[in-house]
Amino acid sequence: MIAREGLILITIALAATGVFVLLAARFDSIFLFIVSVVFGMLTVFTTFFFRDPPRQIPETAGVLVSPADGKIVAIDQLANHPVIGGPATKISIFLSVFDVHVNRVPTAGVIDYVNYNPGEFLAAYEDKASEVNEQTEIGMTSDSGHKVVYKQIAGIIARRIVCHLAAGDTVGTGERFGLIRFGSRTDLIVPAGSRIDIAMGDKVKGGQTVIGRLPEAATGLADSTAQENDHAG
Repeated sequence: MIAREGLILITIALAATGVFVLLAARFDSIFLFIVSVVFGMLTVFTTFFFRDPPRQIPETAGVLVSPADGKIVAIDQLANHPVIGGPATKISIFLSVFDVHVNRVPTAGVIDYVNYNPGEFLAAYEDKASEVNEQTEIGMTSDSGHKVVYKQIAGIIARRIVCHLAAGDTVGTGERFGLIRFGSRTDLIVPAGSRIDIAMGDKVKGGQTVIGRLPEAATGLADSTAQENDHAG
């Protein structure tokens, strides 16, 4: 499956490949043949980049799934976050050009706001990128009433952030909501009481990898486990 945002680019690259193949044959030109090979490789890369594979979405209430494919490059504790309304945990995911770039909603709920902020284009793996790079910030209220924030952050070669969400939208866990073109970063900010099930350096898949659980879900899970242990005892 291919993300619809990439169809026009793939079509253009494929058409250019065909044109240069015909011109190379018509004029018996090695140079035009090489150009057609370059466009052919570009077509293959563009198709690969915009792939959108199906994912197995966890159905557990309160679960947090990864909003993007990539590598965990930071797990930071914030003393206070204005939207979360207190201490928070920020998880940063770096997406290389080889990762799937479709973004997915981390938990079910209602979108409170979508803010686009123009900015710089530092390398996405740098810590400063979370604050100064071009980005779209999405705030939502989960089904359990918790505030959750996630950001689409442009990287050094990314110049196009796509977000299909709007304030008031009701969204489900793992739902596709946009993408960032050609290398980027995605941040997820959750209440500090959330259970975090990943570690630095872990590879994650958007909509599928369980990042953790929001506080109520984590508490409920702990209570359930304790009850099971009591029964076992």
